[in-house]
Amino acid sequence: METMMMVIGSGPLVSCDGSRAAAAAKEQTLVNKTSSSSSSSSSRLHSKFKPATSVVPSRVGVFWGNEKRVWDFFGKKFVFRKGLKTGVQRHPLTPSKLAIGRFPKGVTTTVMELFCKTDTEHCGAIFEDVPHVTDWLPDLQTYPNPLKFNPAYSAVKQYFVENDAVVTKDAVVKMTTPWEGIHFRRAGPREKIYFRPEEVKACIVTCGGLCPGINTVIREIVCSLWFQYGVRDIIGIVGGYRGFYARNTQTLNPKVVNDIHKRGGTILGTSRGGHDTMKIVDSIEDRDINQVYIIGGDGTHKGADLIYQEIKRRGLKVAVACIPKTIDNDIDIIDKSFGFDTAVEEAQRAINAAHVEAESADNGIGVVKLMGRYSGSIALYATLASRDVDCCMIPEAPFYLEGAGGLFEFVYRRLRENGHVVLVVAEGAGQDLVAQTLQSNELIDASGNQLLRDIGFWLSQQMKDHFSKLYKEPVTLKYIDPTYMIRAIPGNAADNVYCTLLAHSVIHGAMAGFTGFTAGPVNNRHCYIPIARAVETQRRVNVSDRMWARLVSSTNQPGFFHDKDLQKRNVMIQTENGDNDFTEDEYETNGDSQVNRYIDNGSENLNTEDAEQPALVTTIPPGDPNVSQNNHAP
Repeated sequence: METMMMVIGSGPLVSCDGSRAAAAAKEQTLVNKTSSSSSSSSSRLHSKFKPATSVVPSRVGVFWGNEKRVWDFFGKKFVFRKGLKTGVQRHPLTPSKLAIGRFPKGVTTTVMELFCKTDTEHCGAIFEDVPHVTDWLPDLQTYPNPLKFNPAYSAVKQYFVENDAVVTKDAVVKMTTPWEGIHFRRAGPREKIYFRPEEVKACIVTCGGLCPGINTVIREIVCSLWFQYGVRDIIGIVGGYRGFYARNTQTLNPKVVNDIHKRGGTILGTSRGGHDTMKIVDSIEDRDINQVYIIGGDGTHKGADLIYQEIKRRGLKVAVACIPKTIDNDIDIIDKSFGFDTAVEEAQRAINAAHVEAESADNGIGVVKLMGRYSGSIALYATLASRDVDCCMIPEAPFYLEGAGGLFEFVYRRLRENGHVVLVVAEGAGQDLVAQTLQSNELIDASGNQLLRDIGFWLSQQMKDHFSKLYKEPVTLKYIDPTYMIRAIPGNAADNVYCTLLAHSVIHGAMAGFTGFTAGPVNNRHCYIPIARAVETQRRVNVSDRMWARLVSSTNQPGFFHDKDLQKRNVMIQTENGDNDFTEDEYETNGDSQVNRYIDNGSENLNTEDAEQPALVTTIPPGDPNVSQNNHAP
């Protein structure tokens, strides 16, 4: 009988005599016998096994996947259920091991051990797993992965990813609790797949704004499905989400996509809005599509999650896999988004042009507006790479124009010192200042995003008026907006390689039966992240960490706001990003609220009817303080 084991915790189970081989055999026997006697297996596990460390097991329970139970540990209730944040525990002791055995015929047996050194010490980890088609179709047949017989991969050692392989979210941990933290399932090919390649009908759709590298992702999805798995039925949905029900499809094969990576944009077309969950799923069902690959940003991901939920409700064998696309690099958790490196590289051309124009004129001012609706990552990295920028303004760092320490005073001083000045501003920066001047109502686009006012043009006009009236000196100002030039170019070499890895990751995940996930690197290891988790918060630039300090030391620009404002804004951004770079005092005032919010969000609608799948949720300890006290640190 074939069994898949997944263990997460402080250490491997070992036999009391110290033999790992004997322990593995006994553990296998234990899990197999739980199907006939839950009470006997519970006592057997408690008496014959202990953790590799000196921790003493305190209580053991057995949970059946076919039954709905609430287990009582030390008088406290544990409720297990499926989905994101799937388990909730309400007492200081934390589960540190979770072993899952999957058997044929859909019977799932779970043995959970509860270990704790003291009544108040946490010793567990959070595993945020992604859904699987067997969650609602437990009797699906598996097939051998065709990569076993692919000559390109036959010589690769340990090419298949083990089912218990996870990726930790936090690379920096404490030595006292190195196993704690959030973990995601590692991406990669599995030995068994849940879709017969000749029966697969895959579709690809691109939504939202343009970004360098989209065509590369499309090409690699098509070529990987075709050459690695032997899939021959692949179509492209034209025109974004609305293309599912309002447009024709495009047949895709390696010949069609052969050289599209050399072009910018997307060959499938894109649009904002147009999401109608019922119509989209109806189209998927009518066309017999069983793999859906969606390329888009946070709004697209939210729509993809609704599609996955409706597919699950209907009980369809369809895998929904996403590839995160945002040129602003504002999707949380993953290291970066594809197209970001290309955008930073291309932004150098605009900054260099502005510098040449400013340096060649008397009192020359060059203003460059870059992408960054809510996150100023492109402006930050482009400024650091350029070294020609005098001041960088991003949405996370508010600024003001007039008065002591304001932008106008800084520009005037730089003009007196150097004869020219170069400013970089992200499109989302200073929107409050523009709104106060124009006094116009806020508008939104089809995706629900706020329509931003042109901060670059407004700022240029304000500086022209200020210097002509106050100083009676003419300035030569050049305003450059390379936004659409950057969006429309193909990906560079680094992004092309990255897009290839993303495409391979989502294909392997979909063929292995995973669904409702997005793929991306976490600590340089690709993994699968639940869609809802990926778009739960947006990544923002932390203006009190070392990277922003490096920029300030490079430009020597003013801070524009007081220390109290900086601390308040930093705590807000850290709370949104889930950073652990708190000092101990900050964690006492803010960390507990994060943990309580995490548990409370996961415990909504708790009832025994939801108790179908075990899961593990623990609190997150504070990380070591990691905030630079020296703004001039390299």
